[in-house]
Amino acid sequence: MAESKFRSLPSVDKLVSDKRIKELAEAYSHSLVVSLVRLLLDELRLSIVEGKPCPPFEKIARLAQDKIEKLARPSLRPVINATGVIIHTNLGRAPLSSETIAAMDLAARDYCNLELDLDSGKRGSRQVHIEPLLCQLTGAEAALAVNNNASALLLALSALAKGKEVIVSRGQAVEIGGGVRIPEIMRQSGAKLVEVGTTNCTYITDFEAAITPKTAALLRVHSSNFKLIGFTESVALEQLVELGSRHNLTVLDDLGSGCLLDTTRFGLAPEPIVQQSVALGVGLALFSGDKLLGGPQAGLVVGRKPLIDKLKKHPLARAVRIDKGRLAGIDATLRHYMKGEELGKIPIWSMISTSLESLEKRAQRWVQYLGPVATVVEGESVVGGGSLPGSTLPTRLVAIRAAKGSVSVPELASRLRHQEPSVVARIEANLLLLDPRTVLPEQEAALLQAVHNALNG
Repeated sequence: MAESKFRSLPSVDKLVSDKRIKELAEAYSHSLVVSLVRLLLDELRLSIVEGKPCPPFEKIARLAQDKIEKLARPSLRPVINATGVIIHTNLGRAPLSSETIAAMDLAARDYCNLELDLDSGKRGSRQVHIEPLLCQLTGAEAALAVNNNASALLLALSALAKGKEVIVSRGQAVEIGGGVRIPEIMRQSGAKLVEVGTTNCTYITDFEAAITPKTAALLRVHSSNFKLIGFTESVALEQLVELGSRHNLTVLDDLGSGCLLDTTRFGLAPEPIVQQSVALGVGLALFSGDKLLGGPQAGLVVGRKPLIDKLKKHPLARAVRIDKGRLAGIDATLRHYMKGEELGKIPIWSMISTSLESLEKRAQRWVQYLGPVATVVEGESVVGGGSLPGSTLPTRLVAIRAAKGSVSVPELASRLRHQEPSVVARIEANLLLLDPRTVLPEQEAALLQAVHNALNG
């Protein structure tokens, strides 16, 4: 019986000869198309073995066409972020300034002096392109850029504490996202984690009592993606630095978000500032490039020169080094801070500093375009990206309620995700909500067209 069902499957040649598949073979690669057609037929054979009927030829041809087009089409696609989450990890974190994009494009397009000293004509270091800027902005003696903040921490622990002890508050032995945990990073580095205090309360005496001849460093990890409330006690960085100084121990400050601005200016909770950590005398401060800094992915380390030099010379430094494109992007992003133009140029800071009046105007304009299906409601935006947990910004939202007999809100959200460009919104209380704070001005027309298309099927 199964054998007769197998006979209903078309041959590879017959499928490849179909007009639609033939055109794809001419547009892409004949061998690729044949390979994917064979893969589809294998999947259908397994389906038949499981008792499912063999689809008609027309459906098989469409399945083959879809499989080929899906692989041929880039999977990474532009998305309009209408969620109100400013640094959205699932959507690529911080969008970049036009100057940053141009700098990365130039570095990628042409040869550049990445590791060439143009004065001497000899090999140089890629770190020279970014170190002076980082030092100037943070007040540090030296600096280093690597792939991301997790690799920065791994490198620092490997270079400074392998085979030795590093003391951290139990409440800061956190998971930083994607299942990656601080204790696991420490194990990979060869350093031994010594947890002190309790989840909610840690005192400086806990750190001091744990110091032994094997202790190499004291570590503070900023709780950037969660917030403890109630009966809590934590050790101030000043206390940790003073204790480290008395015992000749390095203090490592994992800041996570990498903020250079005072967030209270915008009605947000205070976020640790890199310059403050350096001024307080930490050995090394470590932070991300693609969160509150507003640049591409990177791990940035600033601090004392003898410690930075050890990191630069460590064999792991090559394994986690930053590439030329992102190096150029971080350089361009830092220059916005140097010029004092970060609020106008860096998208995440433009979003954070946007006035409620401006958001109201944009939301009303959207409602006017969309008609009676949409209304303006009060709401909140969040910074996101493991930054400022529990801290929100007031905003105005465009709310779309599904009319009786029309498309449901979940279906509307799905249709929006499948537009070109894709639109990601949020759903609350059976309302589809669009937050203008995270929609770039140049995306507005495309967003409204996408919503119009989704509403009209």
